[in-house]
Amino acid sequence: MELTRFCSTSRVVIVAGKGGVGKTTTTAALALAAARTGMSVLILEVEGKSGLSAMFGRPPLTYEEMELAPGIRARTLTPDEALLDYLHNAGLRRISKRLVNSGALDVVATAVPGMKDILVLGKVKQLELRRAADVILLDAPAAGHAVSFLLSPRGLLDAVRVGPIRKQAADVIDMLSDPVRCQVVLVTLPEETPVNELVDTAFAIEDRVGVSLGPIVVNGCYPHLEVIEDEDEIERDAQLADVFVSERESRDLARAAEFRARRQELQASEADRLADRLPLPQVRLPFLFHAELGRPELDVLADAFTTGIEALPNA
Repeated sequence: MELTRFCSTSRVVIVAGKGGVGKTTTTAALALAAARTGMSVLILEVEGKSGLSAMFGRPPLTYEEMELAPGIRARTLTPDEALLDYLHNAGLRRISKRLVNSGALDVVATAVPGMKDILVLGKVKQLELRRAADVILLDAPAAGHAVSFLLSPRGLLDAVRVGPIRKQAADVIDMLSDPVRCQVVLVTLPEETPVNELVDTAFAIEDRVGVSLGPIVVNGCYPHLEVIEDEDEIERDAQLADVFVSERESRDLARAAEFRARRQELQASEADRLADRLPLPQVRLPFLFHAELGRPELDVLADAFTTGIEALPNA
């Protein structure tokens, strides 16, 4: 599948996964890959504490849009500021200022369970309807909150019978349930617990939320290496390379090679188990041996994402 076709499948792509699996990194890599095709990208961050902008060498995100790279813009979305936006657009600018000054804003936002989430999702819907970018990427909350986050409009639809809140919830559900407008890309690591949680999250999102699922991103995959685990063979290779390796170093290298081989086997096994339990195409991103990720590392991941998408069959 061509990357441009994948990026054109849905106008909003929600990237979700268990905390620590690299969903923010995946969001950044996908944004960079899409921008390379000439598409405009808008990244929306909802938790306010990701290091997304730092990967591009930019300051922390705010509610105002910021350019991260050519073709890529980003901003945070918070319930408070989304509510202010809503009141401003409704011609209630004076009331919104009083809410801020009195501290009543938080009371309004938390008056109904799910209200904060629907404020954020309502802003996403507004940006999608305005065609704010060719592709809107939503860096969603961690998996546990992601399901309740996406379920919030259905809860409000049941709780509120009339009025603007009900209409907002219905409009958000229309966006989430339309695969042309929205899809979810789930991210995991090739390890037992993240895979188990991703499967549970996938079924919950599909069955209870009704959002279309895109390819699964399996992040942090070790590049395949033919490893040598035999100490004698390591010593022979060292001699051929005219490098001195002590007996202790040879033993340590053999143990490291054994560890690497076991990790490769474990990761391959978990990725295969995921494919059996969740029959969705997979895009595998490499593990990068860097303490911090910057633009060079994002370029590597964007290349891998592009290659992975291009290897998928056309739907």
